[in-house]
Amino acid sequence: MTCKNCGTTLRTDFSYCPGCGAKVIRKRITLKNLWTDFAERFFNLDNTLLKTIAHLFTHPEQVIGGYLNGQRKKYLNPISYFTIALTLSGLLVFIIQKFYGAEVFDFSQGAGRATPEFAKKWSEIVFDLNAFFFVMYIPVLAFPAYLIMNKAKYNFPENLIVFIYILAHYSVCSFPISLVSVAIDPTGYLDLSRVVIGFKLDYCIYVLQRLHNFSWKALIFRSSLFLSLVVILFFMLVIGLMAALLVVGVFELKDFAAPPKPQAISSAINWASYKLL
Repeated sequence: MTCKNCGTTLRTDFSYCPGCGAKVIRKRITLKNLWTDFAERFFNLDNTLLKTIAHLFTHPEQVIGGYLNGQRKKYLNPISYFTIALTLSGLLVFIIQKFYGAEVFDFSQGAGRATPEFAKKWSEIVFDLNAFFFVMYIPVLAFPAYLIMNKAKYNFPENLIVFIYILAHYSVCSFPISLVSVAIDPTGYLDLSRVVIGFKLDYCIYVLQRLHNFSWKALIFRSSLFLSLVVILFFMLVIGLMAALLVVGVFELKDFAAPPKPQAISSAINWASYKLL
């Protein structure tokens, strides 16, 4: 018997090729083993997924700290977990757009005196750039943590891993809540998303404390600085995005004509924050 991938001679009891590491396939393709192969390659949906979810609640320092220290098999890796989170986030957006429509999710709530044109365009952008916002929150959170909440002296890429885990975990766990909220009261979903932003930030602080073990005084002081810098970077992200969209022609100056410009920016930031759920 030889490996179908590299031609190495195999013993009959081998499950993996010693030459290339490929799994030895002895059975024909069925729906069951097709799903198993897909899950192993892209999501690794075995017991490590449930263990990762549970321990990111109870022992996040073991999951995240373990990965940063070289432990790569016990828990789901951050890229796979983040892929699952992006998939669920995209599915939620699809459900919203397909079954409820943008008119139900009126992003002009809290828009103050922003023009209807601005409200409509920004609503479409928030939906279309859902994945962009999701990804951009990682450096927005990781950079302040790197500067302020870094007793363990993680470098910046390691802090990115920390927040990939954090955001993926929160997205995966909040997906069922979001789905139920949309099904029961679609118009109340946006209000719910604003409320739970605080819970997400609390979870960030909780994980950082478990990773770095600050004293209570240091935790309160550093957390205040961390959250302040996160807010500043979040404002900069939204303002920068609006400026870029103005340059490429998505927005026009007349879209900002009715309210003072700070009001329009504040409204955009308010709407973008809905994606934090």
